[in-house]
Formats: sequence, C-alpha cells, structure tokens
Amino acid sequence: MRMNPWIADFPILAADENGNRLVYLDSAATTQHPTQVLDAVANYYRRDNANPHRGVYELAMRATDAHENARHTVAKFFNAQDDEIVFTQNTTESLNLVAYSYGLHFLHAGDEIALSVAEHHSNLVPWQRVAAATGAKLVYLYPDEGGHLTEQELDKKITDRTKLVAVAMVSNVLGLRAPVESIVRRAHAVGAVVVLDCAQSAPHVPVDVKALDVDFAACSAHKLYAPMGVGALYAKRALLDKMPPFLSGGDMIAAVHEQTATYAEGPRKFEAGTRNVGGEVGFAAALDYMTAIGWQTLQQHEHALLKQMLDGMRAMPWLTVYGEPTADARCGVVSFNVQDVHPHDVATILDAGGVAVRAGHHCAQPLMEYLGIGSCCRASVALYNTPQDIDALLQNLENVRKVMGL
Repeated sequence: MRMNPWIADFPILAADENGNRLVYLDSAATTQHPTQVLDAVANYYRRDNANPHRGVYELAMRATDAHENARHTVAKFFNAQDDEIVFTQNTTESLNLVAYSYGLHFLHAGDEIALSVAEHHSNLVPWQRVAAATGAKLVYLYPDEGGHLTEQELDKKITDRTKLVAVAMVSNVLGLRAPVESIVRRAHAVGAVVVLDCAQSAPHVPVDVKALDVDFAACSAHKLYAPMGVGALYAKRALLDKMPPFLSGGDMIAAVHEQTATYAEGPRKFEAGTRNVGGEVGFAAALDYMTAIGWQTLQQHEHALLKQMLDGMRAMPWLTVYGEPTADARCGVVSFNVQDVHPHDVATILDAGGVAVRAGHHCAQPLMEYLGIGSCCRASVALYNTPQDIDALLQNLENVRKVMGL
C-alpha cells in the first residue's frame, strides 16, 4: 500500500489511543484543515487582527495587508487579476450576488437562462427567482446516460434567445466535468454570459478563468482545505463595473450624503461590512498548501483512490454507481446506491464501521428526479485519504446488506 505524506498535516484525522482513525469520505461537503492553515488563522488573530480598510494605525494596516494579500493569492490561483476577485461567504453567496446584481438588472422577459439539471441548488434556485422576477425562461440541459452534456444538447438548448448559461464545472453528485469550453464558445457566440460554479472543480482540477474565458466563477474556501465562511467570486472587470451593489453599508462606498451615495470601485463595491479576514488568511494558506503539492501529484493521488473505489464497487452487483463508472472521467466524487437499502441506512451502517459518507439528495433534487431516485450515498476523496480508507469503505459496503438481513 502507498504511504500518504500529507495525512499527518490534518490533526482531526489523527489516530486515537487505540490506533483507530476516522475514514473521512465527505470532502465534497467540506474538507478538513491542515496544520498550516490552522496556524495561519491563529497567527492572524494573535498578531494582526483589526478591521481592514478602516484605520491608519499599524495594526489596522497589517490587517488590510492580510486581506489584500489573500485576495492576490486567490486571484493567482485562478489566473485572475486582483480587482476581479470579490470575497464572499461561500459559493452560494457568490452565485446569489451574480443573480441579483447581474441577473435582475440585465435579463428581461423572453430571455433564456440555460442551466444543467445537475446543478446544485445554489446555482439553480437563484435563477428560478431571477426568472420569476424578470420574465426570463429557464431552459434545462440534460445529460446522457453516462452523465455527460453532449454537443447535440448544447446546440439544441443554447440559442439566440440565451442570455446566461449557469453550469457547474464538476457535478457534486456525478463528479463529471462539464464541457465548459464548448459551453463558453456557444454562449459567447450568441452574446450570453457564462456563470461557472467551481465549488467541486477547484479542489481537483486547475481552474484558469482566462483560458476558459468564463464571465463569472464562484468557489468556497471550505472545499479547498480552508475555513468555512469564506468564498470568492471571479468576475470580468467590465461586468463588475456595470453591476450595482448586492449589499449596502460600510466600506462599499466612496461617499454618502443625506439623499445619495456613491460606491467604491472594483470588488470593494460588493464587500459591504467587516470582512472575515482570518478566514481569508486561512484561504490563502490553503491555496499555498495545494500549490506546493502541485496539481499533477494531487490528481494522480486522487485518480488512484477513485480507481480503487470503482474497481471494488464493480464487483458488487447489488450496487449502482451514477454517472460514467470510470476514474478517468471523474473528479473526487462517486455517488451510489445499495439495492434494497435506503441511503441513510447505508450511511449509518458505514458510520458504525468508522467510515463517513454523505447520504441524501445532495442539494440536487432536480437531478435526483431526472435519475429516478429520491437520494443516494456519496463518497468523496481528498489528498488526505489513503488506500486503506478505500478498503475500509469497500469492506463495510460488503457488510451493509448482511446487517439489513438481505
């Protein structure tokens, strides 16, 4: 078995006094944090904590530097410019910002919003609300039997009426990468903008917003080995400049008078109120940690784990895997069901064996309906997982039906 050089960096996954260690296979929901990130956050609060962009005293200046340096690190990770990165709470807030500041103001009755039926609710419900408010129409892209969006489907659904396309780069249920390049090319050809949900892609594959030429891209720090409560929105500067603020209040203004206000330029126009600078510092430290490991190393590690998992599941005729059942096509996630056993029962039995997986509709109920199921289990890997973790999952899956008396 291969050794994992990174697991020692994650204190929450350390073995207990009996040598037992949690098999954590729910990283698609949230990742654990390495010591390097925990230390960065603690050191910020120990040494540099103040309100950024507020004071001229030294401590406040250090907090401002920490805030803006974190923005630079995020921008570099996504190959963006600093003034194209807005800090938010998470992917959900980022997508809502686009829906309310762009969608409500630039979409009109008769316009079409194209989105995949596999979208997370965060990239679906805001567009339902925009459509209801503006009279725009939702047009859904449906995957083929393998879970992929085909060229034929894109040609059929992205038309001259399309003004916005919202799609996850990687599905949080199927783990499959969308044909982003084809989507962007078609969308821009008809004058539409593309909103990319990178919550599940950013931890597993490089997201170069310039090469992809997307108009908006959203991510969450907590899926990238960083703290909860921090996210980022990338937006082309020309779009940010013409969009009105999402929230109003302190630090997003240039000047305020009794009857009027003018707004700050660039990303600060969308960053009302005191920022979560400690979380931003942790975000930057996590991206530095990933960058030091390198994409090739990280992807090779995760691919081996997914191949081991899918090879083992292939030998279980009573288990159904959703989406193309090969590791080459997947990013971090395998969703499945055990025949005649409810997913919540499967997850409970696995938990009794020390294996943590997700069970439910995964905030993707339209996809569940399209697949003809109510819910499923999901196992997701990260850089701290080991071949022994996958063995534990497979061994406990073999036990599920026995426990249920099947």
